[in-house]
Amino acid sequence: MELRGKQKQYLKKEAHHMNPLFQVGKGGLNEEMLIQIGEALEKRELLKITLLQNTDEETEDVAAAIEENLQATVVQQIGRTLVLFKPSSKEKNRRYSTVVEKI
Repeated sequence: MELRGKQKQYLKKEAHHMNPLFQVGKGGLNEEMLIQIGEALEKRELLKITLLQNTDEETEDVAAAIEENLQATVVQQIGRTLVLFKPSSKEKNRRYSTVVEKI
């Protein structure tokens, strides 16, 4: 999903006070973590991921892998923190996507 400026601005505002839900550490971004991130995005639609200092992964590489494998959108990248958005396929989990569609 390609987001416009106002849509990204809204999602950044909503994610500002969130705590990171996942941390990519020494093990890097593996298949199991991708599955868990996908499940969390299905329920929450918007979440933060942090890369720890001891990881060998680059933030851009992690962002590209998540976008490619999960079809999620990286809304924002600040330092070693990523904000991800993916509209939920279930109507009951749609909190942010209904607002984003109207903007």
